[in-house]
Amino acid sequence: MAFTTTEPPFRFRQGTRPLLISMPHVGTHVPPALAARFTDEARHVPDTDWHLELLYDFADALGASVLAATHSRYVVDLNRPPDGASLYPGQSVTGLCPVDTFDDTPVYADAADVPGDDEVAQRRDAVWHPYHRQLQAELDRLQAVHGTVALWDAHSIRSVLPRFFEGKLPDLNLGTANGASCDPALAETLLGIGKLATGYTAVLNGRFKGGHITRQYGNPAGGVHAVQLEMTQSSYMQEALPFDYLPEVAAGVKPYVRDMLEAVLAHVERPAKG
Repeated sequence: MAFTTTEPPFRFRQGTRPLLISMPHVGTHVPPALAARFTDEARHVPDTDWHLELLYDFADALGASVLAATHSRYVVDLNRPPDGASLYPGQSVTGLCPVDTFDDTPVYADAADVPGDDEVAQRRDAVWHPYHRQLQAELDRLQAVHGTVALWDAHSIRSVLPRFFEGKLPDLNLGTANGASCDPALAETLLGIGKLATGYTAVLNGRFKGGHITRQYGNPAGGVHAVQLEMTQSSYMQEALPFDYLPEVAAGVKPYVRDMLEAVLAHVERPAKG
């Protein structure tokens, strides 16, 4: 089956300071011909990182660039390697073009509708590659202007998902590819902010250590510090249908997220030691 889409592969706003916020899982668009092959459950795209653009609505005031997905992760997952290799070998994960939901239910109503290699390649070419080309181009532009830059990969997930972890997930899950994607001192500063966040729990390189984007682009020796933040959706929204944003709830966690990003900017904007 052929894949086509009329929706642009991303939304992008260029900022003025050395910070790019990537949101690879906020997209909800599924082309109608593809949605017709989905189950009723999958058409609701329940595994979306809902409302992150609202939660991070201070990004423009910080001077950050923002890159946000338009297509659902069920179309193609922008935070997976292009060859579909597992990010967490031996653990349950969803693929480059997922065939099951986080609740381990089918995305496709009929097994015959599951995409083959050609369709996966078409989705990758139409959506995955353009997003990553834009991400790399903006990092290159920011480095040309500022030298040292930061990439913040913004995510959220339901707080209880037995398929992926036991019990309730900590609220603020910082991932730095086990210390490889950013300066460890910056990671500890961010964890400190999380630990001081009243009413929230925080962890560094726990169940979520950063996906493909963090691992691929983080290169502290080369002047790119990449951090993933995986937040519990219960910290700011309704975790079940209709997945509403809850401004009063979000107001509690938003200042801590902003504090983290201000700490990231302070780190990468430090004068070079001479």
